[in-house]
Amino acid sequence: MLVLKILFWLCLLLVFYTYLGYGILLCLLVAAKRGLSGRKPRPELPPEEELPEVTLMICAYNEEDIVSMKMENTRQLNYPEGKLKVLWVTDGSTDSTNERLKAYRDVQVVFSPERGGKTAALNHGIRHVGTPLVVMTDANTLLNADCIRQVVRSFLNPKVGCVAGEKRVMARRKGEAVAEGEGLYWKYESTLKRLDSELYSAMGAAGELCAIRTPLYRQMPHNTLLDDFVLSMLIVDDGYLIDYNPEAYAMEYGSASMQEESKRKRRIAAGGLQSTWRLRRMLNPFRRPLVAFQLLSHRVLRWTVTPFALVALVPLNVLLVLLGGGWLYTVLLLMQALFYAAAFAGWMMERTGRKNKLLYVPYYFLFMNLNVFKGIAYLQTHHKGGTWEKAKRG
Repeated sequence: MLVLKILFWLCLLLVFYTYLGYGILLCLLVAAKRGLSGRKPRPELPPEEELPEVTLMICAYNEEDIVSMKMENTRQLNYPEGKLKVLWVTDGSTDSTNERLKAYRDVQVVFSPERGGKTAALNHGIRHVGTPLVVMTDANTLLNADCIRQVVRSFLNPKVGCVAGEKRVMARRKGEAVAEGEGLYWKYESTLKRLDSELYSAMGAAGELCAIRTPLYRQMPHNTLLDDFVLSMLIVDDGYLIDYNPEAYAMEYGSASMQEESKRKRRIAAGGLQSTWRLRRMLNPFRRPLVAFQLLSHRVLRWTVTPFALVALVPLNVLLVLLGGGWLYTVLLLMQALFYAAAFAGWMMERTGRKNKLLYVPYYFLFMNLNVFKGIAYLQTHHKGGTWEKAKRG
């Protein structure tokens, strides 16, 4: 029974640490750092004539419906005229995306007739970037007006090699469960990124808004599933920092349904597993201890062992109760039963179009972890190519 108890508590501690404990520890470490050295403000921007040229690179596949929306948003970006270059990389598009882009004479379009996926598009497009900084974004995201200025502001720190913007999820209708669930997740994720960045470096940037110093770009294998994460972490591996800047943000609508959201989650989970293997040397605590600690705690655990620990908690708990482990294990089993019952109720309500935030949290939590297992299967069938089925947005 001792072995069962040890396994149970190890699994429980692992789940707690991955999803709550690391955030608590991060808060304490950042508070201690602030107490010792204070909070450093971001540097002020130089005069407009001294601002660097920047390329906004937009990778797209069959985005004819949103070209005008994206270009209208691009025109609203507050950056000196002539210093912001716009580059569209259309990857195997078979619709009228390229035709619609012809209406914008100051936009450079790089077209690849064969669809290779996001990573192939990035590898192709970067060769056409002639500015010191490049901001990469998706076609279906909207950037805030001061986004480029805020990115440039972060790069005034010479140690910063990559800037991660904040992702904000919008809902077309109030009470839209999928968008609000995804939005809640990203609010928590954004808090962790901000604290990670303040402690040392953010652990990865999201493709909705990721900016880098152009010379730091590394060509990636075309079958890379999480290009944004791998690219940004390779920059950290080169000795630079990822600065998380919430004043530069990208907005997009949440997935149209949980089925569509599952497509995203399982691809991200598969990409996380793939990335963990490709970036495994960064987990060596003897190379860069703080990076290894942050990467393992924030990213790797949730993509690898923690979902298995979560699943193991139920049978271990049942065995301990049946073997007479004590009242504590009975209470813990009842708490687990209540949690899964709440998740089931949240699932039932989502299916009928109703929503209860209290029930939706456990449902979305289990939904994310379930997709890690789906991601394992996805990786087996998609390890040779970097294309994927796009999730429909709300």
